[in-house]
Amino acid sequence: MTLYEELECTLSRFADDTKLGGVVDTPSDCAAIQGDLDRLESWAERNLMRFNKGKCRVLHLGRKNPIHQYRLGAELLESSSAERDLGVLVDNMLTMSQHCVLAAKEANGILGCIKRSVASRSREILLPLYTALVRPSSSGVLCPVLGSPLQER
Repeated sequence: MTLYEELECTLSRFADDTKLGGVVDTPSDCAAIQGDLDRLESWAERNLMRFNKGKCRVLHLGRKNPIHQYRLGAELLESSSAERDLGVLVDNMLTMSQHCVLAAKEANGILGCIKRSVASRSREILLPLYTALVRPSSSGVLCPVLGSPLQER
């Protein structure tokens, strides 16, 4: 039986990240997640691997999710109100507002650097700088509010 077949909850992996998730409506759902955490820990030990428990967090999603304390092995896992996943900051209500605020702050910092460093205000000079430096950092795909200020009108 593979690890995926042993688990009751959803396991997702990408590169060196592992996520375990499940719906929690009852105390037995909390027990199912804890049981899967125990199975993950014993699987890692059997395969001479270990989880970096200092980086493991619990993100309780939604308003009615009971805040349950989970453990991995003997260590209690810390709860978090927001976590970065594949470069995107997601909070416990599944909004990305914090991510957009951070992206806007970073973009504004780069714009300020361009403004202080470049004397010209010519479109021919600013547009390539904006395209090369600001747009890639602003996560514009995820934060449409940060559209180009130099767009044709």
